[in-house]
Amino acid sequence: MISLGFSPCPNDTFIFYALVNKKIDLRGLDFSPVIKDVETLNQLAIKRAVDVTKISCHAFYYLQKDYQFLRSGGAFGRGCGPLLVQKTKDRSQKLEIKKIAIPGELTTAFLLLKLYLSSNSSLITPHSSFAPQKVADFLETLSFIAMPFNKIMDAVKDEKVDAGLIIHESRFTYHEYGLAKIADLGDWWEKETGLPIPLGGIIAKKSLGTTTIKTIESLIRASVEYSMVHKEDTISFIKNYSQELSDDVIFKHISLYVNNYTIDIGSDGEAALNELIKRAKK
Repeated sequence: MISLGFSPCPNDTFIFYALVNKKIDLRGLDFSPVIKDVETLNQLAIKRAVDVTKISCHAFYYLQKDYQFLRSGGAFGRGCGPLLVQKTKDRSQKLEIKKIAIPGELTTAFLLLKLYLSSNSSLITPHSSFAPQKVADFLETLSFIAMPFNKIMDAVKDEKVDAGLIIHESRFTYHEYGLAKIADLGDWWEKETGLPIPLGGIIAKKSLGTTTIKTIESLIRASVEYSMVHKEDTISFIKNYSQELSDDVIFKHISLYVNNYTIDIGSDGEAALNELIKRAKK
């Protein structure tokens, strides 16, 4: 029995539908699903408490010794990065932002925000600018408040924070909360590197062995391909975990985060992951 972690977000339930529901030949393996939000999965992986799991690419920086990054099942792409948002009423002026809600300290979104702010500090602190060697000093002037990703838009709307870092389907619904975009961090990353955005991926414990890991990788690929062919069959399973979302938002979410990189990250996906890890180290 192999513990398998993935999030309740539509892209993950779409990816793992066929595997979890045994719509494909599991080739002698069996899986025990662990369905949690991605930051919880990051923390479980840090504790080495799950065999195979979805994680943020940021978290992989700390997991390279014990886990292998799989080529299938990840969330890489273009035009799908996290957004920094604030209340619409303030968009005509440059704010001195101090409190920012984030979806978790190990999320790729948070790493991208830190990388972005290190080179764009004047965007949110109009009265001062920090030289590159004082990035750490600048970041210490901000308060990052971690909370579940689906609570962030309410926190910004209710002015509990000055801005929020939103991910997943929130990029389709933030207008409904009276929020406006300050920055698209995915767009910044693509212009900065020319590479796709490495948001999340699937990792497997190296202790499972090369043969088992290769089998798991091929099963995930087969599961993705099955769902791509049988999209309508997946909807009830997806809605078990995303009941508050409309069919339109669910399929927009899937079309954005499930793509050719999900089947195989390819050479540019590898380059994107390596670049993120390099910048995280720096």
